[in-house]
Amino acid sequence: MVQSVLFFVLGFLCAVFLVSLVAPAVWRRAVVLTRRRLEASLPLTQAEIQADKDRVRAEYAMTTRRLEITVKNLQEKVAEQLVEIGRGREALKELAVETKDKNQALSDLQAKNAELRQREEDLHRLSEKLAQTERALEKRGLELQKLEQMYDDASFASSNRQIELVARESELEKLASDIALLKSQRKEADRRNQEIASESKAAREALKVEKKKTAELEKKVERLLATLADREEKLDRREKDLARMRERSKETAAANGVARPGAGSDAKSDDVDKAIARLESDRERLEARLTALARENKRLKTDLAASATAMPESAGDARSGAGLREQMNELAAEVVNLTMKLDGPDSPIAKALAGDGQQNGRGISLADRVRALQKAGN
Repeated sequence: MVQSVLFFVLGFLCAVFLVSLVAPAVWRRAVVLTRRRLEASLPLTQAEIQADKDRVRAEYAMTTRRLEITVKNLQEKVAEQLVEIGRGREALKELAVETKDKNQALSDLQAKNAELRQREEDLHRLSEKLAQTERALEKRGLELQKLEQMYDDASFASSNRQIELVARESELEKLASDIALLKSQRKEADRRNQEIASESKAAREALKVEKKKTAELEKKVERLLATLADREEKLDRREKDLARMRERSKETAAANGVARPGAGSDAKSDDVDKAIARLESDRERLEARLTALARENKRLKTDLAASATAMPESAGDARSGAGLREQMNELAAEVVNLTMKLDGPDSPIAKALAGDGQQNGRGISLADRVRALQKAGN
């Protein structure tokens, strides 16, 4: 970097040195040439100066003469132009008169043109009014045609309306007859609604009665279940007594060794076994019936709950309640029969059955059911 700067400075100094060497010679040459040019342009002797003055005077005289000739020519031209200007003024005066006449004629023509324009406008306005009048007449003609057509249409429509009125009158008569028929049907429907309301009221009352009977039957079932439990306890005690008696009879037969009494005791024990088996079968049958009755009672409860919201089903509920009462009566008869068998021949139930031989007026009594069960068991 420093080396390049030094080279640049050295070159610059060399150039300055060369310029300083060449500059004096160039300056001297310029001075010589300038002097020669000045000497050539300036006179150096007296004769040359006088000749130069004479030349200048001659040039001035020639220039002055040329100017005089030019002025004379210009004066002649000015005179000619003045003559022409006078002629022009005369012509202008004539033109002014002609222009005035022409302006007067033009004003007259303009007035006539304005009048013509006014007349043309009036004619145009009148033609427009005429065209408007013609169009109005055409419109009136079209309106008259339309009115004629509308009159024809109106007359045709009026005839059609008359026909329609006749048809509507016939329809009104038909509607009046239909309305009378509908009124009669409505009266019939009201009467049926009243009958249905009375039937529903009777069904509600029957439902209330059936609910009461169902409650009574439930209480009766509970009492029968309690009685059955007591009878089962008695039956268990009797079975235990019979088992003890059977063991005692067997011990007695084994101790005595007698054949005939042993045969009698065996026959007696066989009868006891049969009676016990029959009692057990009756008890199982009664338990099955009680289970079925419990299911039926539960179903009837659900049916009664549903019938509280659906009154048309009250007749079916009444039939179900009647079936439940029938089953309860049969169950009571079977329980009484089983109790009578457990009590033996000295049972007060047998005496009551022997004394009661009549039926009440409401159907099969409990005694009749017990007698039927006795016959079926025998």
